[in-house]
Amino acid sequence: MNAELLIMFTLDCDRAYLYAHPERELTSNEIQRYDEALARRSTGVPAQYITGHQEFWGLDLIVSPAVLIPRPETEHVVEAVVELASRADSKRSQDRDQQPRTGVSAPHGLRIVDVGTGSGAIALALAKELPSAEIQATDISPEALEVARVNAARHELASRIEFHLTDLLDGLPPPSFDIVVSNPPYVGDSEEESVQLEVRKFEPRNAVFAGPTGMEVIERLIPQARQALRPGGWLVFEISGTIADRVRGLLSSWDEVAIRNDLQGIARVAIARKTTRG
Repeated sequence: MNAELLIMFTLDCDRAYLYAHPERELTSNEIQRYDEALARRSTGVPAQYITGHQEFWGLDLIVSPAVLIPRPETEHVVEAVVELASRADSKRSQDRDQQPRTGVSAPHGLRIVDVGTGSGAIALALAKELPSAEIQATDISPEALEVARVNAARHELASRIEFHLTDLLDGLPPPSFDIVVSNPPYVGDSEEESVQLEVRKFEPRNAVFAGPTGMEVIERLIPQARQALRPGGWLVFEISGTIADRVRGLLSSWDEVAIRNDLQGIARVAIARKTTRG
């Protein structure tokens, strides 16, 4: 797969072109470019940082060493949010049908915030899937936000997403949101040796490692999300199997807590609803 990505990068073509032209021979300049890409890859640089691209939720995203490379597992987070948004829309429709017609306009779409947006992967996927949603996104890194803004512009979604340079949810007025979603750092320093070398060496450390236990960012995110959410709102975030029990404990005062597994059976998504009592 890496070789295929690098040859597509060299030829500046998509996979369809590559397979439709197996007879295509490289020019001397293309051979040089391919060899340079291979040399970088041999040092451990992720192919996505060499090509500058990664696909996520059917979107071609620009990526750089300033952002975590979006991974297929994170699509489970998007799936969960889309499901909850559909559930909320159905309830709103039922509520409207039961109310007398007064000429009052329908309520605005769901308000969603993607915390620690990085490349903008989750925010863009949700903007694509939920055209009536109001979406905001935060990140502590100016460089990451620049990548996210470029991706939003490339996919003509810049007008749909409001970006904020801030730590988690600092400065956003509570309670404002129906859904808080995040792929926070959740790897502990003690787990470093179990993380792929290229991730440790090349991806932004503060997007992977949370601190000694791996819970440091999540421990701050949960109470901030509780403040930012409207009563009955949802918190959805990515986790790993090593912290699932601890996350469940932190969510003990929330309603409808669920931990969902990925396709490999590993705990991957935590979901919880803020009590309607506040």
